[in-house]
Amino acid sequence: MEELAALKLIGAGLIVIGAGLGIGRIGGSAMEAIARQPEAAGKIQTAMLIAAALIEGIGFAALFAV
Repeated sequence: MEELAALKLIGAGLIVIGAGLGIGRIGGSAMEAIARQPEAAGKIQTAMLIAAALIEGIGFAALFAV
């Protein structure tokens, strides 16, 4: 049973790392896109926030499943 608990904790850690990397990549790409086209900043920021929220939601759902 202890091995199963340890594997669950490792899985939870991987979920958090993956979600953090995904949100960071979205943020970086959005900043690059805004730098290239400042007039589209509002649309880019909205799309970035929606994507980040979806990733975070999947991360939370996966953590609760563990």
